[in-house]
Amino acid sequence: MRIGEKPEIARLPLFRDMAEKQRDLVLAGSYLQVFPPQLTLFEAGQHADFLHVLVDGLVELFVQGAGRDTTMRIVEPVSSYILAAAVTDMPYLMSARTLASSRILLVPAAQLREAIRQDSALMHAAMHELALGYRDLVRALTDMKVRQSAERLGNCLLEYSNRRGDRDQFELIGEKRLLASLLGMTPENLSRAFGTLKSHGVALDGAKVTIEDRERLSRFARPDPVPNDPR
Repeated sequence: MRIGEKPEIARLPLFRDMAEKQRDLVLAGSYLQVFPPQLTLFEAGQHADFLHVLVDGLVELFVQGAGRDTTMRIVEPVSSYILAAAVTDMPYLMSARTLASSRILLVPAAQLREAIRQDSALMHAAMHELALGYRDLVRALTDMKVRQSAERLGNCLLEYSNRRGDRDQFELIGEKRLLASLLGMTPENLSRAFGTLKSHGVALDGAKVTIEDRERLSRFARPDPVPNDPR
């Protein structure tokens, strides 16, 4: 890592409260690299040699089975991913690939684990990220179990809007097929779900979504009574 990059990385949520000496030790062995689109970063079953932190770009986490890929998560910056594998020294449970040109910090997992043992602030930050990841999993499972496909799409659009300051107009992240896979649908089912949402206050123009009636969409999608966790 170049010296000029260290202040930017030091401000990342996982590292910003660490003791400077410990942070310097971790960053000394880390790499900040730019990867092209559609590059596989690692595959499920591989040993977790690094913690990945997405600084810029877009990354898809996915699993493979029955001859097809299923999207598990679309990672937006700034965010670490697969922290659990790095902390537990266990294999990755998912594969990862870039969806766009992405700048990614690679932190050696062994150095990270040692730093967690030495630095209470890093330990707290790691616990916080793991806890938020668990809560995200519970929300995703709840979404799959209590909502039909069009309701899941409506709830997803409301969450996208919330993360963008309750904007009523925004662009979908990645291709529509990725959104379909993330929500457990086929592309055809996604198209039908968008058709259903037309009568519930949603308009779609290419990748641009407009929420024309937030109250009507909320009544249909039934968002979680507990608000999304702050990041």
